[in-house]
Amino acid sequence: MRAFVFTDKALARYAGQFVWLAIDTENSVNTPFLKKYPISVWPTLLIIDAKKEAVALRYAGGATVPQLEKLLKDGARVVHGTTSKADEAIGRADRLANEGKHAEAAKVYEEAIAAAPKNWSRLGRAAESLTFALYQSKDHERCAARALELYPRVKGTYSSANVSSNGLACASEKPENRATFDALEKAARETLENPKIPFAADDRSGLYETLIGAREAVKDEEGARKLREEWATFLEGAAKKAKTAEQRAVFDSHRLSAYVALKQPERAIAMLEQSERDFPNDYNPPARLGFAYRTMGKYDEALAAYDRALPKAYGPRKISILRGKADTYALKGDKEAAKRTIEEAIRYAESLPEGQRSEPAIASLKKKLATM
Repeated sequence: MRAFVFTDKALARYAGQFVWLAIDTENSVNTPFLKKYPISVWPTLLIIDAKKEAVALRYAGGATVPQLEKLLKDGARVVHGTTSKADEAIGRADRLANEGKHAEAAKVYEEAIAAAPKNWSRLGRAAESLTFALYQSKDHERCAARALELYPRVKGTYSSANVSSNGLACASEKPENRATFDALEKAARETLENPKIPFAADDRSGLYETLIGAREAVKDEEGARKLREEWATFLEGAAKKAKTAEQRAVFDSHRLSAYVALKQPERAIAMLEQSERDFPNDYNPPARLGFAYRTMGKYDEALAAYDRALPKAYGPRKISILRGKADTYALKGDKEAAKRTIEEAIRYAESLPEGQRSEPAIASLKKKLATM
């Protein structure tokens, strides 16, 4: 969104109504904010009522300029109190979701949908948020069922992507319920192929990932392979259309995932090397190179890339780079170096402040160390 959306001149009209703030969730200086407004999905958009210091609107995921404009208007409506019963319910649900209370949030999103007046403009967002909350709370059966029920009401809109994708991801957890699974897969595919919906490229990429996961869930390797090829081709086309290096680099992580899924990680090397040259202070390109080289079995090149990434990394992201480096040492056969690297990751993870420190992540690292 930083590369494609927030630079759009159409947003200038909102400059006097909103204070724009980007939060680097990896930087420990932002932990007071993150304790109050936890983030578990990237990107997450929050509209915060400054007087109440409360979340007026929460949206997990990216948005196009028209989507963002709609979210801004909805958020302003909540802040200024010009809301209906359905609006009030979706606001409460957003606050619960922000607190990580996904099961409770799902119930209140249901209240909002039930109270919705005819042609309620927030229905799409409520349907997206409900299915996502059900997915987060692992209520997969209800998630799939509600997505299937709500999809006809959002078909042909921006919201159809997340509703069909969330539903299909849930249905893929229990693909034996084949009628629901097939219907949601069809919905996701027709949404992907609808040329009238001007989705952001990363939204289309997300739909590809969900569709591939669905094929894998029913052990259709050939179908999954065809979708992976289609996904990679789409992403390469999107990257070629980029007008700036920053826009092109938006697709690096998606393309790397596609190439690794195709068992062709070497296709990512030139792309990531270019990004490392374009953004010498960014840890992402060398960290991704480390993963690509490790997948290729080029362990020395992977370790060198991780070593370039580590001095630039901070926060929880640094832990994942250390884990990648440890895994590379293990694959190379250097168990002592792998152990030392995991020990370093544990020390660093334990040093993080509240808001960034993750006890499950620390436990996972200690369990990994115990098996070495």
